[in-house]
Amino acid sequence: MRILSIESSCDETSIAIVDDGIEVKSNIIASSQAAFTTSGGVIPEEAARKQVECVIPVLHQALELAQTDWSSIDAIAVTKGPGLLGSLLVGTVTGRALASIHELPLIGVHHTLGHLSSTWLETDKNDPPTFPILTLSASGGHTELWLRTSHTQGELIGRTRDDAAGEAFDKGATLLGLPYPGGPSIAKAAEHGKTDAYDLPVPLQKYDTLDFSFSGLKTALRYTIRDLPPESRTLGGELLDDTLHNIAASYQYAICFHLVDRIRIAIERYPEIKEVHLVGGVSANTVLRSMVTEACGSQAVVRFPKKLSYCTDNAAMIAAAGYFLHLDGDSSTVGFETMASLPLAAAVTSY
Repeated sequence: MRILSIESSCDETSIAIVDDGIEVKSNIIASSQAAFTTSGGVIPEEAARKQVECVIPVLHQALELAQTDWSSIDAIAVTKGPGLLGSLLVGTVTGRALASIHELPLIGVHHTLGHLSSTWLETDKNDPPTFPILTLSASGGHTELWLRTSHTQGELIGRTRDDAAGEAFDKGATLLGLPYPGGPSIAKAAEHGKTDAYDLPVPLQKYDTLDFSFSGLKTALRYTIRDLPPESRTLGGELLDDTLHNIAASYQYAICFHLVDRIRIAIERYPEIKEVHLVGGVSANTVLRSMVTEACGSQAVVRFPKKLSYCTDNAAMIAAAGYFLHLDGDSSTVGFETMASLPLAAAVTSY
């Protein structure tokens, strides 16, 4: 089954063509991220305007790269929410128009289910992931822990109580004077730093929960920077390189340790888990990948998206999710409503 998919929930405009939820024929991503480096975050109206401009060129590129035409497309999948409403509408209106013109079924996909499905892209058909799977989905807008028994069934067993992990990276980068997006900026600065240079707190360590919290960690970073001795700064007030690198490394480690700690507890609590998956933008962090792999050891197979482009928002993951929804015969995807605030519980069907 060949699906053409559209993802436009934030500042990316992505269109992909994927066979059977696994084989990626094309995955074009046009991002307006560079336009928001000075604002420190996405401006919704500007993001939607840029998506209107590039959605048709991206569509043509996806078809051309896949060396295909509409006669071979079996269905269209599109992100129905959550996200920025104006951006979502660019994708869903385009999807509805194309589905009507070419008389194709249209599948509405929850954005989070797209991320949960991203680890299937380009996998070996002879070595598919095995359920039950513990999936950490972490990005700038969400941080959740899912216990999944099938592609579309499972349970949300942990979520952030405040900031998302990616948001913590972005806000931390701002405090350190590093550019947006914060994840890559902090990771680069941390390469030459010491993870134990500064003692930052481990959130919720004394609580019996699988939830996450990053607001206190962000506050601790603020106070750490505020209380630095004068010799840690240049005459102009900027952090010296060694200081910057050490704080970045300590802060990155603290975020990753918190994420890994929840995974470790979940594996102990649910011994039936066979695999641990990392998805979302934060899953691109190499320190996190290494720490999770070490923590899981021989207890569970660890997987993350095959390409970095599958970690961030992309249409290929929406095609994969659409395919699995089709296989499960999920009728909730037909005649869907575009929604900026779509409940997390709607991403999968509970046990």
